[in-house]
Formats: sequence, structure tokens, C-alpha cells
Amino acid sequence: MLTLTSASSALTLLPECKTQRRRFAISAAADDKFPSFLPKQMEEIKDPFARKLATRIERLPVNVNSLFLIFFFRLIYEKSIMSSCVKPLIQSNQNPVVLLHSFDSSCLEWRYTFPLLEEAGLETWAIDILGWGFSNLERIKSCDVASKREHFYQLWKSYIKRPMTLVGPSLGAAVAVDFAVNHPETVSILDNLEYDLFSIRLVE
Repeated sequence: MLTLTSASSALTLLPECKTQRRRFAISAAADDKFPSFLPKQMEEIKDPFARKLATRIERLPVNVNSLFLIFFFRLIYEKSIMSSCVKPLIQSNQNPVVLLHSFDSSCLEWRYTFPLLEEAGLETWAIDILGWGFSNLERIKSCDVASKREHFYQLWKSYIKRPMTLVGPSLGAAVAVDFAVNHPETVSILDNLEYDLFSIRLVE
């Protein structure tokens, strides 16, 4: 069963935490080692939260089916997209939380939220939507809605594999709604941070 929540009911995302709350702090490290595929400008970032999360970004191979028509025959082949994301450090029995960023952004958008979710004991992913972030797009000809959906589905199918709590604002909200409609079996809770905007489209 899919549960749709809005920002005002986002507390459904977080189960009651039995551990004592503490002030969360993080310090910048001069020797942060960033993945080689990140742009060199990353070294200039001063925000310690952004630097810390950037060290955890990795690329996972995601196979995406492509369809071509050749001499009236259908030819389907798989091509692998090296897709950027931040994987969880912990595994839990609860459904994982998957964070989708907003327009013209990346998984680093969640630099403040991500460590808090992990501190609360939640298995958390931050994923770069196809066409944005730090994925290798050299072999990609299209990043339209269908391509974004297929890419996300194949990533979920290969790595997440369980119903998820899907969270996203702006572009992330649009992708999340589209994904939940087309693949409802993959989503347990849809937390749309701009629900009032997108709910109109859901009833059209």
C-alpha cells in the first residue's frame, strides 16, 4: 500500500528514535579525498557537510535497456550507465529512505539531512537523477522523463530491491510522483515536499 504524505506530515518518515538526541556537528578536514570523477572545483568547497558527503559519492553501474528499429526488426541491448549516488552505511529492517534532489542540483543537496537520517538509524540513499549530478553521461542521448524513470527503476532493481520511502522536492518531487505511479510496488511512502503543487496533476 502506497502512503502519500506532504511536508506537513513528514514525521511519518522517521520512526520514534529510542536513542538520546545529541547535537550533531561535523568538522572540515583538509585531507578529504574526493572520488576522481568529481570536478576539481570540489576542492574549493568550504562547507564541511558538503565535503564530507562528497567523499562518499560513488558510481554504480546501472544497466538500461535501449530499443532500436533496424530493418523492421526490434533490437534490444543493454548499456551500462555509471550512476552517482551516496549509499547507506547501515542496513536496517525498515524500508530504506531514498532522497531525490531538486532541479539543477545533485545528491549534495542533502548534505545536512543525510547525516541526521543516518544518525537516526535509517538506511538512507541519495541518488543523482539522470541528467544531473555526477553520473557519466557520455553514452546517453536522452534524459527525458521516460529515460529518468527507466534509469531509476533499474538502479532500484539492482541495488535497493525493497519498497522505499521516496522523498523529493521540485524536480525530485516530479520524478518521485511519476515513479510511484508507474512502479507502485517499489514505493511504500511517497513524501512529496511540494505536494500541494503536484497533487493537482495527480487528479487530472
